Amino acid sequence: MILEPGIPVDLHTVAIETEPVEAELVEAGTPVAGAAALAEVGEVEVGVWEMTAGVATDVEADEVFVVLSGRATIEYVDPALPPAEVGPGSMVWLQEGMRTRWTVTETLRKVYVAG
Repeated sequence: MILEPGIPVDLHTVAIETEPVEAELVEAGTPVAGAAALAEVGEVEVGVWEMTAGVATDVEADEVFVVLSGRATIEYVDPALPPAEVGPGSMVWLQEGMRTRWTVTETLRKVYVAG
């Protein structure tokens, strides 16, 4: 889906194709995840990402996101920071290369801006 200037999109209903999270990244459960890129603004991508319940690790890109629905705890493996409890309305800035562990307790949907 591509955003069109001036045309609103309901981010809660954007269709996202999901697939199982790579086995080597999964620590618990059988989460599936996927994303839908909505627009490119200059060098920046805007989209929607979703992951079902489970625990998975990741190495992050430069991004800022806002949680639309669901709940999760993000543990920062490197650099070591306090865990972040996120839910609807939470905004988080992740820096490229951060190593994280996501414990999703309710299917998490976020809108992201990544460069």
